[in-house]
Amino acid sequence: MMMKINNLKILTLGLLLSFSTYSYSQGKVWSLQECVDHALEKNISIVQAQNTLLLNEQDIKAAKGSFLPTVSGNAGHNTSVGNTELFPGQFVDRTSNSTNFGINANQTIFNGFRLTNLYKQSQLNLETNELELQRVKDDISLNVVNSYLNILFNKENLQTSKAQYEFSKKQLDQVQELVDAGVQPQANIYDAQATLSLDLQGVTVAENNYELSLLSLSQLLQIDFAGFDVAVIEIDDPSAELMYDDIAPILSYAIENRSEIKVAEKNIESSKLSTEISKSGFYPSVSAGYGFGSNAFFTNLTDTEDAFFQQLNDQKSHSFRLSVNVPIFSGYQNKTAVAKSQIQEQNALLGLEQTKLALEANIQRAFTDAKAAFRAYEAAKVSLEAQKLAFGNSEERYNIGVLNAFDLEQSRLRLVNAEASLINAKYDFVFKTKVLDFYFGKPITQ
Repeated sequence: MMMKINNLKILTLGLLLSFSTYSYSQGKVWSLQECVDHALEKNISIVQAQNTLLLNEQDIKAAKGSFLPTVSGNAGHNTSVGNTELFPGQFVDRTSNSTNFGINANQTIFNGFRLTNLYKQSQLNLETNELELQRVKDDISLNVVNSYLNILFNKENLQTSKAQYEFSKKQLDQVQELVDAGVQPQANIYDAQATLSLDLQGVTVAENNYELSLLSLSQLLQIDFAGFDVAVIEIDDPSAELMYDDIAPILSYAIENRSEIKVAEKNIESSKLSTEISKSGFYPSVSAGYGFGSNAFFTNLTDTEDAFFQQLNDQKSHSFRLSVNVPIFSGYQNKTAVAKSQIQEQNALLGLEQTKLALEANIQRAFTDAKAAFRAYEAAKVSLEAQKLAFGNSEERYNIGVLNAFDLEQSRLRLVNAEASLINAKYDFVFKTKVLDFYFGKPITQ
């Protein structure tokens, strides 16, 4: 009776797992290209980088505007009430009103090419951040592909776990028949039930890993997890043709085309411009100005003043200004500014070298990992075939009573581990080759 209850529990749990998987997959099914496109459109880091480009465009407009003259207008009115000494010892109560209007224009003629270099630097900042945006997009695309392949890996692993569970159920039925026929002892049923429970636990773990991988991708895409699912891509078994024979072309392409290299090169250009901007402090600056103004004055002590607008017309004036400022001593401010900029230039050059070394190291590591992953796949494939034969032999020996249940279980576990190793090795190799495609400029969504 206990055996039937246990079987019922196991069967019920298995049906619940199957039903939950079926119900879960009824939402929108996303393709790999859709996932990448959505991430590139909605990812917060990308949107922030795009906003940075908008800021850079405003900086360019401001730098252009600095070449134009500045124009300002002013107007003022002053009222004075109280005693005023007109002659020594003679005071009168006077109320006076003074109104003035003016307009001024100022133009920088020369300031050591500072404005020119600032404009060039603002354009360079835009180009640098455009490259940085592309780098962010590349990294996010690679992360999406990795998460997508992880889902496919966990889904295939889940299918393998379910197949093993179904096999264990059939094995339990066979043991039951052999026990009923008196060929095997009753204890073998308990062993078979324990194996079935262990396999059911494996299905539960695989189901959880699958859902977690779906959750991870949905969070990366910033979409609702409810009903989220991805389209299954048939992943071909790895072959030697997928493996790159030589790393040199990948390295050459990456050094010439990768965004991080170009960003480092732009940083060198920007640091050189910063040095030129600092040097402008040693040059004289020349500026010119023009002013136009007029005023009107009224007091209660006389009524002979001209009308308001007549005074404005009569008292209008023009002023012109040319100013030359020659730096003599700035308290070492200019000298230290240039020295610091030159140090930044050296750091930018070192940054480029560091970026090249890091990129080369990443590619070398990816190439080595891909070769190791392919060898691991080949070894896992051979191991799986051997374990299939070994388990088949163990099963035959078990059926005729030569092998005990413990040894059969050990053989089965070796087979299960070999199947899991093969799945893991396959997807590991596929992702490693995608990383190499990524550095070689090939589409990674195909």
